[in-house]
Amino acid sequence: MLEGITSEAFVMGCSAIGAGLAAIAGIGPGIGQGYAAGKGCEAVGRQPEAQGDIIRTMVMGQAIAETTGIYGLVIAMILLFLNPFV
Repeated sequence: MLEGITSEAFVMGCSAIGAGLAAIAGIGPGIGQGYAAGKGCEAVGRQPEAQGDIIRTMVMGQAIAETTGIYGLVIAMILLFLNPFV
């Protein structure tokens, strides 16, 4: 089945597939950050006097959630642009 494919081409193809899967990791943080922002706005609407605390907590949570997406992007970039055969 893999007779016409060199081992180098096979590894590069698998790296591209892995990069695609790693890039999918950005979907979860995007959904989570949108949900957190929506809930933060609802909380500020209910308790305007606690706006500072709510916004600070929301931004901290979004920053932590964003690290997952950035990590997936870095892994995807490494898999795409780092040649293991050099």
